[in-house]
Amino acid sequence: MNKDLRKIVKALEAQGYEVVYTSDGHARVFKDGEYVATFAGTPSDHLGYRNSLQKARRKGFRWPPRR
Repeated sequence: MNKDLRKIVKALEAQGYEVVYTSDGHARVFKDGEYVATFAGTPSDHLGYRNSLQKARRKGFRWPPRR
């Protein structure tokens, strides 16, 4: 997992999301038992990464986090 995804996962968990890792390294995100998005384990496809982040934002995830 790259450092940018680690930051996002840490922020997701801080905001009450549950992150479960699949056997192939993908991070599946859940909120209150409901599926939100899947983040790829590698940054090979930047559009897939952005699409997953947008799905999480639609479910209430705030990124970048406010200071």
